[in-house]
Amino acid sequence: MKAIIVANGTVEDVTAWREDLAQASLVVAADGGARHARVLGLVPHVLVGDADSLDAETGRWLADQGTRIVRHPAAKDETDLELALLYAVEAGADEIVLLGAWGGRPDQALANMHLLAHPRLAGRRVRLLGADYEALVVHAGEVSTIAAAVGDTISLLPLAGDARGVRTAGLRWALAGDTLRFGPARGISNEATAAEVSVRLEEGLLLVVHLLADVALTPCAARFPPPEAGGGSGG
Repeated sequence: MKAIIVANGTVEDVTAWREDLAQASLVVAADGGARHARVLGLVPHVLVGDADSLDAETGRWLADQGTRIVRHPAAKDETDLELALLYAVEAGADEIVLLGAWGGRPDQALANMHLLAHPRLAGRRVRLLGADYEALVVHAGEVSTIAAAVGDTISLLPLAGDARGVRTAGLRWALAGDTLRFGPARGISNEATAAEVSVRLEEGLLLVVHLLADVALTPCAARFPPPEAGGGSGG
């Protein structure tokens, strides 16, 4: 099952991912992300969080849509986005896309990116999407396949220490069991040479950032038809 989670960061025009997003059967708003979901034309099946960023107008809209509210206390160790991710995992999602998870406060944005490395997400395909990019984390022992266009930029960045045994296919500068050290920027700005890029990792964590070469950016948010009634397990 594919889930969409809408966070409370900066909303972007995600027209480039429209067909991808249309395949989701569960929409989760991470607290104030409900405002962005409304702009994007996405009706959340469930809102997860402490509701401290939820304005009254959006709250009324959610009630009219029949959105379920899973409320958590404000004093907690997890962010609302982390709780939304864990909700999607418990609901059975094996593929998750994050919207509105970048921009705004730099600490929040980096924390959101780091959530891609959450151990509970290992074995699931989790991507953070923006107007002209996607980001995902490859865990040790995993292989990730990225649909790309020739000329797209693919960057590989180790997280939490060195990434060892990195093997790639479909990139201009191939890696064959190489180690990418944490700190140096060796993995930045590789280039796709095929419609499919694969990245395999033996040890560590590897952040993969895929920049789309041909995307017409517009200032307004994309709009999507609302999910069909009853779609997803969180409705």
